[in-house]
Amino acid sequence: MSRIVGIDLGTTNSLIAYVDEKSGLPRVIPDRDGNVLLPSVVSFSGDGVLVGAAARRQLVRRPAATVYSVKRLMGRGYDDVKEELRYLPFKVLPGEGIVKIAIGSREITPPEVSAIVLRSLKERAEAHFGEPIAKAVVTVPAYFNDGQRQATKDAGRIAGLDVVRILNEPTAASLAYGLQRIHEGVVAVYDLGGGTFDISILRVKEGVFEVLATNGNTHLGGDDFDRAIVLWLLDDIRTRHGADLGSDPEALQELRLAAEAAKIRLSADDRTTLTIPFDAFTYHREITRAELDGLIEQLVDSTLLPCRMALADAGLAPADIDEVVLVGGSTRVPLVRRRVHELFGKAPHSQLNPDEVVALGAAVQARILAGGITNMLLLDVTPLSLGIETLGGIVSVLIPRNTTIPTHAREMFTTSVDGQRVVDMHVVQGERELAKDCRSLARFELSGVDPMPAGMPKIEVVFLIDANGILQVTATELRTGKAAAIEVRPAYGLSEADVERMVEESFTYAEADVEARLLIEARNEADIVITHVERALRQGEALVGDDERQTIGAALEALRRARATEDRELIREATTAMNRATEHLAEVMMDAALKAALASRRADRVLEK
Repeated sequence: MSRIVGIDLGTTNSLIAYVDEKSGLPRVIPDRDGNVLLPSVVSFSGDGVLVGAAARRQLVRRPAATVYSVKRLMGRGYDDVKEELRYLPFKVLPGEGIVKIAIGSREITPPEVSAIVLRSLKERAEAHFGEPIAKAVVTVPAYFNDGQRQATKDAGRIAGLDVVRILNEPTAASLAYGLQRIHEGVVAVYDLGGGTFDISILRVKEGVFEVLATNGNTHLGGDDFDRAIVLWLLDDIRTRHGADLGSDPEALQELRLAAEAAKIRLSADDRTTLTIPFDAFTYHREITRAELDGLIEQLVDSTLLPCRMALADAGLAPADIDEVVLVGGSTRVPLVRRRVHELFGKAPHSQLNPDEVVALGAAVQARILAGGITNMLLLDVTPLSLGIETLGGIVSVLIPRNTTIPTHAREMFTTSVDGQRVVDMHVVQGERELAKDCRSLARFELSGVDPMPAGMPKIEVVFLIDANGILQVTATELRTGKAAAIEVRPAYGLSEADVERMVEESFTYAEADVEARLLIEARNEADIVITHVERALRQGEALVGDDERQTIGAALEALRRARATEDRELIREATTAMNRATEHLAEVMMDAALKAALASRRADRVLEK
């Protein structure tokens, strides 16, 4: 049996999972340190590329060269995303069809950035299994359009993965729950992640998972919660300190990371405190959960309209829903859970880790495709309507949104001009009435039509969507038998040649890339240690003797010299030596800090504790 893994390529974090053959249950694969989440962050430098937690640490130090939330740019044009670019510290440029990210003099596409994340997950799985991994099921938001799905497939290909199925995230979550607890009924899957929101309504019966309707917003998620907090903090800093930090990329990243951390803490606590040191002042304030709710209430409420639309498309009322499942890290926010409870009239389930459940479901689908699970069947839907542009720029829909796939549809058309020999076929996707307001998927020509009066030719157009959501369109003039066909591959910016080049480069430079990454990680760790030791020496100079200061100074100088070399083992050895040399300094500084903290509190408060 060919091994297929399941991947959740997320806005904030990404994961990779498989189904354990002994237990039959899906499991997430951790890295060598036991972390299952891989931050979807990539940082570029002249030395190479960092990914994950190491890249995330570069957000404040090198914001213009560190890319995050790239999922929101996948398969998108400049006009699609220009409103939110002012919030991103890295430079985004118009490309041919899609945006490109400028890192210094280099331009890179969103699929290439996502491929770096996917490649890291692939390496994690290969280390776990001790064998090459070549096939994967990759999840996407249910409301991703054709271009965004194709961009995701291209990212997998660049990473050296054959993406055997693109799976909707809410559907994946239902599969994970289905394997462990859901046996029958109508299920609503509410999926609020870092950058996207989806709602899917499914019917589960005798192992068949049938998606009835889906809806959502590919530009709404936890990132927007963080942004609302940051804008609020910027106003507060202007009022209290007279400082405008809105144009300082490093300060904005400090605030964004602090806002994210505060949001997470307020999911469990009623209040939390922020302390952020800036060059000119230290910002300190308390935030309550009620204040957070006020900042994000409008955003949370905006998820409810897609829920109502999905229910309407499925022909159901909230009372018809048997179970509600929460997916995505942002569903930990108490206000989100309250609003979902109020809408559906029942407490939502979150027994499975909302960060992991999509990856677990992808692993289940991977196992089904590999033949390891035979008692489950998934019937998904196409999220957006598909049609043909007709006379006057009007869209004639052949496959409405929320049609179960695989599916096919056919419709008869004719010509509008006497003697017309060539018919231009324009395939579009979207819910608007005019083609100019929908997404153009493909154009092709039906030529060789016999010249006849307008309205005489009979042109049959057939749409066929397979289980992967790939669309094939055929047009045939029935009187003459002349036919033309196209497999719709959205022309969103990356050509077949582009993808092939990127794949070849990933193999050509694979070993050098790994070495470069390891060197960067060693240097970054050294930089952090140097910064902390220098600060500790300034603050704790009186706490240690001359001999110890000289020992620490010598180790510090040795680490600086090693840092300047290309020898990562030498850098790591010098870093370890530096840590050993400062163990006593760290202990006495901790003791001094505890004594100072205790001395500043009233004796009765101490006794109470």
